[in-house]
Amino acid sequence: MSLNQLVFASAADMPKEQQLANEYMKILTSRDYEKLKRYYSRSSLLYDQTANKKFTGQRHILAFLKRAQKGVIEYNFNIEHMFNTGSLVVMIGNYHYQGPGDQFGKPGKIVKIAIPGVTTLKLDMNTRRVRQHTDLIDYQTMTDQLAEQ
Repeated sequence: MSLNQLVFASAADMPKEQQLANEYMKILTSRDYEKLKRYYSRSSLLYDQTANKKFTGQRHILAFLKRAQKGVIEYNFNIEHMFNTGSLVVMIGNYHYQGPGDQFGKPGKIVKIAIPGVTTLKLDMNTRRVRQHTDLIDYQTMTDQLAEQ
């Protein structure tokens, strides 16, 4: 199920924290950096916990995302399960990526991978911003998929 396929009786049935998380993830994966910047402040943190990479503040987060997503053809997050406790939203699913293989040691090739992961968002519901975005990504599965391409 992709972000666009989540079905509820109405949007009002989904907790407001999950609504904000879906909105943010849709903009993140569409790579709309102008809209995306409104979700970050100077203290926002993007943390890839598996790779132990941290980026703090709107400017640094956006610079990283622009570098990481350069030339991407397709990028989305299919949510298989989502829940929240207060302003902490947990999303379990798969990141799908199709784009240049240069970042993955496959120069000149277009690669397509589906990487299982868990994304957690700590949200500030008053300002509608992301305080912390943390990813736990199964990089072994990514490596296995890349070896086959």
